[in-house]
Amino acid sequence: MEEQKTLKNLMDGFAGESQANRKYLAYAKKAKAEGNTNAAKLFIAASDAEAIHAQKHLEVAGKIKTTTDNLKDAVAGETYEFESMYPEFLKAAEAEGNKAAINSFTYAMKAEEVHAKLYKDALENINNTEEVFYYLCPICGNIEKAVPDKCPICNVPGSKFIKY
Repeated sequence: MEEQKTLKNLMDGFAGESQANRKYLAYAKKAKAEGNTNAAKLFIAASDAEAIHAQKHLEVAGKIKTTTDNLKDAVAGETYEFESMYPEFLKAAEAEGNKAAINSFTYAMKAEEVHAKLYKDALENINNTEEVFYYLCPICGNIEKAVPDKCPICNVPGSKFIKY
């Protein structure tokens, strides 16, 4: 019984630390934009600390497996998001007339579908040793294997994409 409670606590800790990591990065971006360099640096350091905590909790929970297993998990997670989660979120935002949320959910939903396809492709090509580059749209989170002229989801110029 205690083992189950500990696993739940590890996963709850992972979720909380992951959220704090991303929240602090957003706070850092805002602090930097406002010229508050010291606060921005503190938020970035704290964000990195939260990421360390989150990764350790996930590791101890036994949730980091083989790359093949991790890719399968990623496909399942992304597929759930674009097939089930975001469509429900969109319905609520549309019913409330929240245009900003509609845009945010739409971008994310479309990008998650692309992510699922990329994970499937990586899984199918797991033994391919040729280096692949990915390009991230900084506006909607779309990922491409080549820089597009413009993002197919949000139309941002391809020159804004970030190379990985």
